[in-house]
Amino acid sequence: MGFFDFFSKEKKKETLDKGLERTKEGLFSKLARAVAGKSTIDDDFLDELEEVFLTSDVGVETTLKILDRIKERVKRDKYVGTEELNNLLCEEIVEMLSENETENDLSDFHIPTSHKPHVIMVVGVNGVGKTTTIGKLAHNFKAAGNKVMLGAADTFRAAAVEQLEVWGERAGVPVIKQKLGADPAAVAYDTLSSAVANDVDVVIIDTAGRLHNKIGLMDELSKIKRVMQKVVPDAPHDILLVLDGSTGQNAFEQARQFVAATSVNQLAITKLDGTAKGGVVIGISDQFKIPVKYIGLGEGIGDLQVFHKRDFVESLLDIKNQ
Repeated sequence: MGFFDFFSKEKKKETLDKGLERTKEGLFSKLARAVAGKSTIDDDFLDELEEVFLTSDVGVETTLKILDRIKERVKRDKYVGTEELNNLLCEEIVEMLSENETENDLSDFHIPTSHKPHVIMVVGVNGVGKTTTIGKLAHNFKAAGNKVMLGAADTFRAAAVEQLEVWGERAGVPVIKQKLGADPAAVAYDTLSSAVANDVDVVIIDTAGRLHNKIGLMDELSKIKRVMQKVVPDAPHDILLVLDGSTGQNAFEQARQFVAATSVNQLAITKLDGTAKGGVVIGISDQFKIPVKYIGLGEGIGDLQVFHKRDFVESLLDIKNQ
């Protein structure tokens, strides 16, 4: 690893630690209270541990899975103190998440070389940070050496196209758009046609953030996919669902509805820097069997990271790398 690679890794870790501060403070203080005066893991302690994870928005099912794993682990290993507990929790949570999904590519913002352009369709309700996430993705994909283009297919919300244009300017990438109320599928078609003509590497398509009518949403997204496939036969290659981490359990419900409406294969969890509910990342990653690909840790254009389970859990539990 070169000097600049090391510096970049350290900078990302610093951003991750800072972004998870509020969740870490809550979780770590609760864990400290739970282990105070304890020398072994008993039923009372497990009850306290259950409350710690539930109040950190990990979710009921995932919390129970973690507790089961801890019980099995305690049968094999002797519990000693707080530091050992944190390492034990980290190992078991990372292993649990690894059973449900493949690890993200080690190179951040990597795209496959088997096809071009790589098409990402982004879905999510209004207000979760969808447009912001698209802008940050564009910035990072471009910084990684890719030619990037955005498609403003959220044509129903007046400010959506303008917001995407602002982020396009910040990232230095073009935005393909039509007038307000235009057919979203037509915008997607124009975007992919332009991308192919201009030898673009990555295309990111914004879509309307409506969820009040699941059948209507499914029909609209299906139409966008069909029309895109007239230009790029296997598009979209990824359907990225953006969720607001600060909403806690509401993010679970949004995930359920969107997963039922379309074939989501990646998740982005945003706004983790302003909440104590960062545990939602663990629960969603575990429950939906869909990889959490990105996490948002701030408002800056560079404050989006590829999600790596071990780095995230170590930061959450305040475990320092040896």
